[in-house]
Amino acid sequence: MNTVPPARSVTTLTTVAVFAAPVLAGLYGGIRLLDGSRAPGPGWTVGHSLLLLALLLFAPLLVALERAPGPRRTPAARVAGRVTLGAAFTGLAASLGQIGIDLYVGAVAVDKADQHRLFEAVQSRPGVEPVFYSVLPLLFHLGLLALLVGASVGAGRVLPWWSPVLVAVGTVLTAADLAFLPLVAVCQLVALAPLAGYGPGARRPVAAQAARAARAARAA
Repeated sequence: MNTVPPARSVTTLTTVAVFAAPVLAGLYGGIRLLDGSRAPGPGWTVGHSLLLLALLLFAPLLVALERAPGPRRTPAARVAGRVTLGAAFTGLAASLGQIGIDLYVGAVAVDKADQHRLFEAVQSRPGVEPVFYSVLPLLFHLGLLALLVGASVGAGRVLPWWSPVLVAVGTVLTAADLAFLPLVAVCQLVALAPLAGYGPGARRPVAAQAARAARAARAA
């Protein structure tokens, strides 16, 4: 009986995260395009708060992808999947730290010039730049992409082949210009929807499998 509530929880959380994470990230990208949103003020705070929530919701998605059926069933492959998940979570934690810094600076800065000064003071500290901005955050994107590939190959795949392709395109667009973030969010939404059983190419989604497991447990 103890296995039923967790299965329900994972199902609901995964389904919500599939849609909410890209939408919140897209809203941040849209706010970022508004005048004044890159200076201290409501636009900066609201936009970065939405991005913070979006990143938090990627945590259950990473776990669901790592647990998805696929070629990672041998002991060595399971270890590789967990290492990839650990790397993705390391990058996610670094990205959350970056958003925390951005929110702090936006809250205490009095104007754009003061904001620049505070950012320079924080980022000039040893280790801050690679840990929170330039190196470790990349592990989130690379880990997410690797988990998507793992969930989209093999007989037990739960995602279509084009899911990791869409996310890879979105990653490239993000690196090119943050103005593409709303479009990137659309790519992520379409790519992740099959994980919750929606959209073309959905194959035995993780959420649906958890629901079936819960029903089987209740029947037993």
